[in-house]
Amino acid sequence: MEIISFDILPSTQKYIIDELKSGRLNPPCAVIAYEQSAGIGSRDNAWSGGKGNFFASIAISLDQLPSDLPLSSASIYFSYIMKQVLLEYNEKIWLKWPNDFYLNDEKVGGTITKKIDKILVCGIGINLKNEQNAYKALGIDIHPEILLEKYLFALKKFPKWKDIFSEYQVEFELSRRFSVHVENLKKSLSDAILEEDGSLLINGKKVYSLR
Repeated sequence: MEIISFDILPSTQKYIIDELKSGRLNPPCAVIAYEQSAGIGSRDNAWSGGKGNFFASIAISLDQLPSDLPLSSASIYFSYIMKQVLLEYNEKIWLKWPNDFYLNDEKVGGTITKKIDKILVCGIGINLKNEQNAYKALGIDIHPEILLEKYLFALKKFPKWKDIFSEYQVEFELSRRFSVHVENLKKSLSDAILEEDGSLLINGKKVYSLR
């Protein structure tokens, strides 16, 4: 997979989407920036920062993804594979439904996904070394491009959704102490039911990750 690196970008996600739409880039490809000045987080929040942290976006054709992957839960899929990679460096990292990386009770990063025609674009931001964006850091010293290469190596195996989900089902129990935003309202996950497609049933209403 082609990796394009920059010292600084406003947003890896915006860059890769613009390049894909213009035809200057084609999947599979990845973009990484060592600094990001106007990054996009969940719910259009900012996710920016300086050197030492991880800012990358990856584009993959839909036909490369596992046939059993519900696109509405792509953020869980991409995030969980990254979490598995990061376990080598910090065994306390876990994935809060649907797309937030947590160290114990503190958020350290997150994932956003977007479908562009027949391409899925996944953006990942993680505070590896430095606390930024009002969030904690994992406290690991790994070069961001080395982490990206390790992640892409794990991702290109494209494990089945059912295999990722069977592991994530167990980890989901850690999310029950937290809340999630649903239509701009905070909803407790304490009684949520995790469905096989990665969605949740909260008070009888089905909620998809869609991030």
